[in-house]
Amino acid sequence: GVFLYNHLQQKVRNAEGLAQKYKQQQEALSAQLQVVYEHRSRLERSLQKERGEHKKTKEDFLVYKLEAQEALNKEKQDSMNRYGALSSQHKILKNQHDDVKKQLLDLQLQHNSLKLEHRKSLETHSQKFTQLQQEKDSEVTNLQDTVFKLREENKLLRKAHQEVHSQLLNAQAQMEEFRQLKEALQKMPGLR
Repeated sequence: GVFLYNHLQQKVRNAEGLAQKYKQQQEALSAQLQVVYEHRSRLERSLQKERGEHKKTKEDFLVYKLEAQEALNKEKQDSMNRYGALSSQHKILKNQHDDVKKQLLDLQLQHNSLKLEHRKSLETHSQKFTQLQQEKDSEVTNLQDTVFKLREENKLLRKAHQEVHSQLLNAQAQMEEFRQLKEALQKMPGLR
């Protein structure tokens, strides 16, 4: 009985030692598990924060992208409007240039016609004057009246010729002005 009692006590002591050892291991594992839980909690909070920041960055980027797209569309529309206005202005100036060119050609033809008419008139007047000089002395008075009338007509023709010449000079000045304006428009990058 004593032997059995001692043997059981030894087993109990061994069991208590083993239980103590297991208890220490459990406490160590609990401490490690607590550290792991705390670390996991910190990681989850950090991940949540990162997700929030990522979401905010994504929203900011979408807002920036939308604003940039709107600005680009507005700039594109403004450029198209400016191009349309310049194109219309160029078309108007081109039509005006063509009109002035046609007017200049008409004035040149009119000027040449008047110049030829004037030359013919001078030749006719000269022939009449020579013929009248060779006529009888009795017609001297009538010749003087005719010469006076012819000189008055010549003055009117010269005056008309001078007016047409002035119109021609004005038209040439307008042509030069439109030519310079056309060159300035062609140098603009929007029309190139």
